[in-house]
Amino acid sequence: MLKTVRLNAVTYPADDVERAELARAGAGWIEIEGQEPREILAAAEDCDALLVVSSRVPGSVIERLSRCRVIARLGAGTDKIDVAEATRRGIVVTNVPDFCLNEQAEHTLALLLAFARRLPFMMEAMRTHNWSARHHPGVHRLAGQTLGLIGFGASAQAVAQRAAAFGLRLLAWVRDPAKYQAIAKQHGVELVPLDRLLSESDFVSVHLPLCEETTHLLSAERLARLKPTAVLINTSRGAIIDEAALVQLLQQRKIAGAALDVFEEIDVFALPGTPASHPLLELGNVLLTPHCAGSSVESSRESKVRGARNAADVLLGIRPQHVVNADVLPRFPLRNEPRL
Repeated sequence: MLKTVRLNAVTYPADDVERAELARAGAGWIEIEGQEPREILAAAEDCDALLVVSSRVPGSVIERLSRCRVIARLGAGTDKIDVAEATRRGIVVTNVPDFCLNEQAEHTLALLLAFARRLPFMMEAMRTHNWSARHHPGVHRLAGQTLGLIGFGASAQAVAQRAAAFGLRLLAWVRDPAKYQAIAKQHGVELVPLDRLLSESDFVSVHLPLCEETTHLLSAERLARLKPTAVLINTSRGAIIDEAALVQLLQQRKIAGAALDVFEEIDVFALPGTPASHPLLELGNVLLTPHCAGSSVESSRESKVRGARNAADVLLGIRPQHVVNADVLPRFPLRNEPRL
């Protein structure tokens, strides 16, 4: 029987729909948490499929997966998986890139609105009977303010579509403006250089994958270009921002605040109850959420069933819908089949 190992069984419990997909391929099922390489290898060294939500799967693990045909990410980003090593070993890497577009856009706007209307401050004011909180000098009319989108892929486009309804002026930066000119025009978005976006925006929202080119894209030098009244929002990947530099700006009140769902140093994927210590947790001018921008009952189920389906397809010899390493030479040939 083929063997499937499902990681993150404690932090992200598996669903029967996942097991059903792998059963379709005649694969057995083992569940572990697997946050450490030693734990992963103890269960998965002889697996045929590895399903992962949030664990890191480094090259030192992948090179010992002697039978593995597929590493299926039950989500979008694959920055924690050594895709290059998997490709060298003939292992197909799959993901579900669009499972939470609505949720991420909604969460981004929720963070923006909460900060714009100073909702945490207002709630605390109610608890302390501070009725004069209504006169907060940081609350301004949203219409006419500028939202800058760093990246303009599907998630940023979903945000732009919603933000337009609030009357926000929309800017975006992309590495290849010609590629996005038509879709930007369709959404009423002006494509501009990154430095201009940072200096003109009242709200800046990050929408990029994490890779070598985007790590610390928002460096201390670039962050210094933000207006003193600006708010930085990140629902993508924490390490795109130089977190230490951001903390310093926030501590010195050189920007109005930050609304973050992802972090460079805070491990929100640790086991529940694991304590964390970080300057961001002590600041009053931040909104922090535990990497939940993509979360909903619907998106969770979709990521699981589609991610498991990708793995099952590979085990059945079918090329799955979303292959991250498209240039891989699979250990076992894959055929293309029409999809309904």
